[in-house]
Amino acid sequence: MAVLDILQFGDDILREKSTEVADFNEELWELLDDMAETMYEAGGVGLAAPQVGVLKRVVVIDTDDDHGLLELINPVIIEKSGSQTGYESCLSLPGKTGICTRPNFVRVKALDRNGVERIYEGKELLARCFCHEIDHLDGILYPDRAERMLTPEEYKDYMES
Repeated sequence: MAVLDILQFGDDILREKSTEVADFNEELWELLDDMAETMYEAGGVGLAAPQVGVLKRVVVIDTDDDHGLLELINPVIIEKSGSQTGYESCLSLPGKTGICTRPNFVRVKALDRNGVERIYEGKELLARCFCHEIDHLDGILYPDRAERMLTPEEYKDYMES
């Protein structure tokens, strides 16, 4: 496994649409492993393949809950309900935080690393992560959805709390 470079806001790749994965092989498994290691090393709870320069519909998420590490290939949101408004950040926008409204419940259909279809459900933080990471696959970044971004002073206060 390897820690990959995380692309930063302003890199054109982050605005591109990712393509579906068709081959479930060692190359994909290595990407999933490397993405997970990169996410953990960076202290994140989610990472999408475009953030490491790979335009494939691949996401890893670990919100430190009972679900553990989730690997989503070709994910599609099939149901969402409720709403939650809260702070959102991104490994591709270090030092920035915004306030975003997202669904409070999300159901996602995705393939696992072996190409088996799975259904995942998440509430609160996990629902937020599903939406945030799947947005990355379509070239959407959370500031596009933010009601507002925190000022440097608000960000400092947020980080100290």
